Amino acid sequence: FKRMQGYNVLWPWSWHWTGQPLLGASQRVARGDETYIKVLREVDGVPEAELKKFVDPFYMAQYYTNEGRAAVKSVGFSVDWRREFTTVMPTFQKFVEWQYKNLKEKGYVTRGTHPVVWCPKDQSPTGDHDRQSGEGVTPEEYTLIKYKLDEKTFLPAATFRPETIYGITNMWINPDATYVEALVNGENWIISQEAADKLKEQERKIEVIRSFKGKELIGKTFENPITKLKFPILPGWFVDPKTATGVVYSVPAHAPYDYLALRDLQQKPEVLTQFGIDPASVQAIKPVSIISVEGFGDFPAVEIVEKMGIKDQNDPKADEATNELYKKEFHSGKLKANCGPYAGKTIREAKDTLIADFRKAGVADRMYDLSDPVVCRCMTQCVVKILSDQWFLNYSEPKWKELAHQVICQLTIYPDSAKPWFNTVIDWLREWACARTTGFGTPLPWGKGWIIETLSDSTVYMAFYTVNKHIKQHNIKPEMLTPEVFDYVFFGKGNVTELASAGGINVEVLESMRSEFLYWYPFDLRNSAKELVPNHLSFCIFHHAALFPPEHWPKAIGVNGMLMVEGQGMHKSKGNFITMKGAVEKYGADATRCGLLLGAEGMDDPDWRADNVTDLKSKLEALMGFASNIIITAKKDDNTALERWLQTRLQKRIKDVTAALDELKTRTALQTALFETWNDIRWYIQRKGNTDAKGLGDAVKDWLKLLTPFAPFTCEELWSQTGEEGFISVAKWPVYDPAKLDVAAEEQENLVIDVMGDTNNILKAMKIAPKRVVYYTAAEWKWQVYLKIVEKTVAGEAKINELMKEFASEAALKPHMKDIAPMVPKVIKALTKVSGERKSNMTKIRMVDEKTILKDAAAFYKERFNAEIAVYSESDPARFDPKGRAAMAMPYQPAIYIE
Repeated sequence: FKRMQGYNVLWPWSWHWTGQPLLGASQRVARGDETYIKVLREVDGVPEAELKKFVDPFYMAQYYTNEGRAAVKSVGFSVDWRREFTTVMPTFQKFVEWQYKNLKEKGYVTRGTHPVVWCPKDQSPTGDHDRQSGEGVTPEEYTLIKYKLDEKTFLPAATFRPETIYGITNMWINPDATYVEALVNGENWIISQEAADKLKEQERKIEVIRSFKGKELIGKTFENPITKLKFPILPGWFVDPKTATGVVYSVPAHAPYDYLALRDLQQKPEVLTQFGIDPASVQAIKPVSIISVEGFGDFPAVEIVEKMGIKDQNDPKADEATNELYKKEFHSGKLKANCGPYAGKTIREAKDTLIADFRKAGVADRMYDLSDPVVCRCMTQCVVKILSDQWFLNYSEPKWKELAHQVICQLTIYPDSAKPWFNTVIDWLREWACARTTGFGTPLPWGKGWIIETLSDSTVYMAFYTVNKHIKQHNIKPEMLTPEVFDYVFFGKGNVTELASAGGINVEVLESMRSEFLYWYPFDLRNSAKELVPNHLSFCIFHHAALFPPEHWPKAIGVNGMLMVEGQGMHKSKGNFITMKGAVEKYGADATRCGLLLGAEGMDDPDWRADNVTDLKSKLEALMGFASNIIITAKKDDNTALERWLQTRLQKRIKDVTAALDELKTRTALQTALFETWNDIRWYIQRKGNTDAKGLGDAVKDWLKLLTPFAPFTCEELWSQTGEEGFISVAKWPVYDPAKLDVAAEEQENLVIDVMGDTNNILKAMKIAPKRVVYYTAAEWKWQVYLKIVEKTVAGEAKINELMKEFASEAALKPHMKDIAPMVPKVIKALTKVSGERKSNMTKIRMVDEKTILKDAAAFYKERFNAEIAVYSESDPARFDPKGRAAMAMPYQPAIYIE
């Protein structure tokens, strides 16, 4: 599209080998993982001979790179392959080393202690793209309230809302889960077995004394360390020992799940008796109100459960209720008088202070956990580890955040609704572990044994595209690409002559690299999936802000949805997956492209439907014959109103398609270019009765240009039949020309189209085969009234009383005032549904000779309806009007009689 508009367009391509994914995949093959090998064989179509070689991760990487390149070419992407690279190429790694040297010097790479998602097997942080599942999941901090079981033992219950300690009524323990009594940094804790394992990775010294089932605790009591009151421990099978400590305290007044669980126990006394608990003691438990929140009474959890009709803990609405209530309480709830020194404060105000106070008093601690399971590419379950002495990208740095926000301010983001999301991500991003110890990638220049992780080496690679062509062409060795060389190429720093003599790269080559970078940068568009907004795309903004001056900051970023297949997410293991190669082989490149582009736009998820793509394939085949026939026959000069209508319609299609593509609204653009324009041309041919007119042939040439970005192979084939020189993909994009609009011709044909539609609707309602159709056009006085109302509407002055006065003063209209009175409000209302552009056109065209237009179309209507056609004016005294329909005629809406 942009190339056809006359721009010099660079579309480069590279291959991201960094990280754990390739190594993990190769290891699964080496282990003989039959499930995975079956997917490679059946979904990816990997030959048996190749599969055996996948035990070598580099071989596997190169295989998929070759397959990917072939797929990219087959679908018709116009890639400049001279700039191609992989992220493990030594020349690219030199570029990444230069990048991190600069980031470290600016203070954006720091050493510290932070929680990270950790693979116990690889002994490395596990970034989003090194995960088999759990992308986007980050460590979350729980506050542990240390409730006393006895004088020497604590039950540390995990919570995000420690202020609710004042509303506790009981503890929940899973009777069937395995718990341990363990010394945690010298304190005696009871926690789940899984929690003990997790805490070992969080700078805790853990010594397990014994393990036991949770049922041992049921029926015992514990002490609230703040209020000193004692409460019972009750059975809660919903408690997940894999989440935090496996110990949950209950606040039924403010937590829907706690209220539901308590209500369930109160309604099932037999469950309690098996644990030796008196049901009456549980029946006596009442919610304790500690938070006042607008819109609720004393017990918000009870109210919302009853309001939403939630049956039990397994009702999906319980999640919805919890989220809604927690949000309201956090943002607008105030702690009541029974909340000690925090009474009267909002949750937002009190939370941090309360946590600090509790920790100082020794009644609270912390631990980190994951909100959802995360599995490494090596298939190991990940945990949270507190890493000390580790290298991080310091996205918490306020000055860096401010720079990133400045980038977003000058950045165009498609769709615009994604811009607030980017700003939110910039605000909440914190320290990011930028190195790991396994997988492929660039060694951290100053950290022996560490490799820059997957998402951290792919942030400004767009700059490397601009110079890699020269690196490859001149066979520049990695050791020649010193930091000083990149400083010159990207920043213009240093003396080029001294650089050339010191590093061995010719002055002319260095100057060419510098010149090419300046020519292409900043990049005009980076488009990627919405799942990359919280990481890759936001990292790209951060790193450009840190490394480059504002004139080289990105111009635009596009965000699209995630591809679905038959309404479901793509999963190779479930067979719900289609490869680009497979799609092109089955449907062809153009149908594949159109199927993807028509699936969705913006951040909506496109849905690949095989039936839809099959239909598109058939349509494109039909287009080939349809357009080819026109190209062959359209030779005759003709310039009737119908040709002028077609030219006008085409100009509007050009305008709409261009505007949509400029906004990356590819679905809208393709729908207009393919279907709506095709409908225009079909209508023209139906009305004309032949394809002889040269104007039609010219219209088809422009139509093919509009379709070229979507279906280039079909369009190139048809273009070759037109006799035009060169490829259509480099032909000039049609430019909207308002001088070619003929609004009168458009309105005339709109009348023919609208009248046919009204006739069809009547016939459909009457369910008859017509013998005669009679049309009545509006009298001249109605046009006078109608156009005056249109003028006033366009001017914003359409007032019924003033219009009636004006019409009453017109001598020619006085005899019709009885009919004008109901006509005026009816027309004003009808005009609200007419576009401003069309109303403006009406004022220019004035009265349309509808009688002549419909008489000219009579032969067309006769063929369409297989009936005799008659046309009269409402004022014609000799009209045939057995049912008095003529009086119903209005401008732009003739009356119709059918027999």
